[in-house]
Amino acid sequence: MKHCLEQKVYYSDTDAYAVTWHGAYLRWMEAGRIEFCEKMGHTLVELQEQDIVLPVSSINIKYKAPAKLNDTVIVETEVKNFTPLYVTFEQKIINKNTKKLYVEATVNVVAVNNEGKLYRRMPRILLDIFKQTQESESL
Repeated sequence: MKHCLEQKVYYSDTDAYAVTWHGAYLRWMEAGRIEFCEKMGHTLVELQEQDIVLPVSSINIKYKAPAKLNDTVIVETEVKNFTPLYVTFEQKIINKNTKKLYVEATVNVVAVNNEGKLYRRMPRILLDIFKQTQESESL
């Protein structure tokens, strides 16, 4: 299942060279992952109330081209892989109108409790969510 989030590039997203600042892409990708989880029926607040927090453990990001002021971008988010220890999201940021690829990334997320202790196995609720995403892709 792929989730798409639309985002406009604002002046505050750009740097001194008048292109999108590299950190803005990371913010948009985080928003894409949050919206993805919400679409699956669980907000991050609900998960935190169940003693589950999902920090990023690694990111492999490739900047292909710069988005510019007033571009509208689409943040595509999908689960590439999940194991009992981590989930790998694949994310792309593309221009809404031209479909030009700006960024592609793989993001690994782990599950920890509210005190930051790593779960040795992904909590059942998360395994069910991510399993559901793969089942819905094959339908």
